[in-house]
Amino acid sequence: MERRIKLKTLNKHITCEICSGYFIDATTVTECLHTFCKSCLVKHLEENNTCPTCNNVIHQSHPLQYISFDRTMQDIVYKLVPNLMEDEMQREREFYKSRNLACPKDMPQLQQDNDDKANELAHQEADYHRLDEQVNLCLECISNNLRHLKRRIIRCSSQATITHLKKFIAKKVLNGIERYKDIDVLCNDELLGKDHTLKFVYVTRWRFKDPPLRLQYRPRVDI
Repeated sequence: MERRIKLKTLNKHITCEICSGYFIDATTVTECLHTFCKSCLVKHLEENNTCPTCNNVIHQSHPLQYISFDRTMQDIVYKLVPNLMEDEMQREREFYKSRNLACPKDMPQLQQDNDDKANELAHQEADYHRLDEQVNLCLECISNNLRHLKRRIIRCSSQATITHLKKFIAKKVLNGIERYKDIDVLCNDELLGKDHTLKFVYVTRWRFKDPPLRLQYRPRVDI
């Protein structure tokens, strides 16, 4: 038997926390998977580098490179909310018409497909961190309950955070990136904060020591 539910019971899952409206061009933060309207999120990130919902640092200097269009979520919203897609398209056409511009969504499909392919290729070929300052670090396991990394010495951007390292370690030794919260990362036996960048750790904990930066990891210890 088909079960009917009221749309308002789903609103908290399909509305933007910034504008309180239904998602338009739903865009998700890849770091924490919170979703917002694209225009709302981009405007927020012009002056902030944290997620509006959880305040996690998205990226110290390039947060816009860590958000992505969530087509699945947008399709769900359009299917759930009557006439939302049609009303939004009408408002968008009127916006561009008032400025004597062609609405991008009315472009010929072939041109749009070519643009999508070009954007995808450019994204694949881009190396956003090539020009970042690099740091060499050694990751050492200090617990018998976790596997040791096969390659302990790695080189990465100094803007990478401890959370990025925890996800890397979880993927390698726990067989699942989603288990990163089960890992602690330390330097000189001091627990490091999840939003600390490697640059910050190097300057504050390893400044007068020889490279590489030595970090330890262990199963999470609840304090």
